[in-house]
Amino acid sequence: MKNKTILLVEDNPDDVKLTLRALKHCNIANEVTIAHDGVEALEMLANLNPLPTVTLLDLNLPRLSGLEVLKRIRADARLKRLPILILTSSKEEQDILKSYDSGANSYIRKPVEFEQFTEAVRQLGLYWLLLNEPPPSERSQA
Repeated sequence: MKNKTILLVEDNPDDVKLTLRALKHCNIANEVTIAHDGVEALEMLANLNPLPTVTLLDLNLPRLSGLEVLKRIRADARLKRLPILILTSSKEEQDILKSYDSGANSYIRKPVEFEQFTEAVRQLGLYWLLLNEPPPSERSQA
């Protein structure tokens, strides 16, 4: 089985640490690549091969918002099928609607308490890294 990787796009160092800690706590040992802003995320995706199995994308990012990153990913033929999970603290209905309208596969609000966050990460890992069948890569279609 190929190694399934995670791209975490998050500018807040505390949220990066929290996410990594939750992944470790849930025994999710997949490789995690971290982008600290939207521009860095797009640059990484342009150069990563293979692509990450799943991308966890915050909405509130410097230089280029999460929604703009999502729109650019969906406009790129190589990236358009990449599973994108919005992982954000926003509870705004408008953010949820815009995320799905822009092609998000899932919208997850970051729970405030660590136990709740860890459970969300556990379920996310179970579904997206174990149960979900990702789209074939462009390489395997050739």
